[in-house]
Amino acid sequence: MADTAPVVFADWLAAHLRDDLCILDIRSAVDGGGAAAYEQAHIPGAVHTDYVKDGWRASKGMATGMLPDKAALAALFAHLGLRPDQHVVVVGAGTSPADFSAAARVYWTLKIAGHRRLSILAGGMAAWRQHGGPLESGRRAPAPAPGYPIERVDGLRADLAAVERIVAERGAILLDSRPANYFEGRAKSPQARRAGRLPGATHLDYTHAFDPTAGRLKTQGELEALFALPALPVVNYCNTGQQAAANWFILSELLGRPQVRLYDGSMSEWTEDEQRPVEVGAAGAT
Repeated sequence: MADTAPVVFADWLAAHLRDDLCILDIRSAVDGGGAAAYEQAHIPGAVHTDYVKDGWRASKGMATGMLPDKAALAALFAHLGLRPDQHVVVVGAGTSPADFSAAARVYWTLKIAGHRRLSILAGGMAAWRQHGGPLESGRRAPAPAPGYPIERVDGLRADLAAVERIVAERGAILLDSRPANYFEGRAKSPQARRAGRLPGATHLDYTHAFDPTAGRLKTQGELEALFALPALPVVNYCNTGQQAAANWFILSELLGRPQVRLYDGSMSEWTEDEQRPVEVGAAGAT
């Protein structure tokens, strides 16, 4: 199998539309108009899966962004017609950093489930339109596929127990990807019981990685400078594990940093137990 780049651009995709790709259009009603926008216009051959509605994240108590179990993921992938040998290209709306974080979360979910050939389309549908790529309308039914053989990949996810150890021992960087008002405890997600951050956390708002003019991530050099963190393992978190997926993707997939994990439970899970400590204020921000 040929190597695949974690990010591909519209010109590359236009040249490879006839390859054995699984193009996943993940637009939801929240970001990009969902199924209606897909049916109006999408990349030829793309299959639609609503990131919000289709089970890419599971709920457990207050935590609404948990990794689904193996059976749920296998059923989702089979429904999409996904085969283990295909090159998946994840396509978001491309209209905001949140679109990219959703694409990064889908990428992470596929990778942790054992899928090996993965890319995100830089700039999403907005970049495809700007490039002048062909479009088709209507709804494409995925080709039937057998149940996907999920192989859970170690080293990509931090569970609650792992985060509790890090908070106690400070053996890794806890990288908070939320805006400063959430990090400092001046605002709170509806999914979190308490405002604040994980004790000892470092702040790096994931939106700082984006070039608003280009509508995509900053250059490799700019990202290297922005993510110049101490040489320790990194656990990325936010409120529900979506925004943090963007920072995970940049560190792990683009910058090639080892020992980078995503805490999918994030603050929505952490704050369920009042005995778990949180910090507030500006200390530790970068």
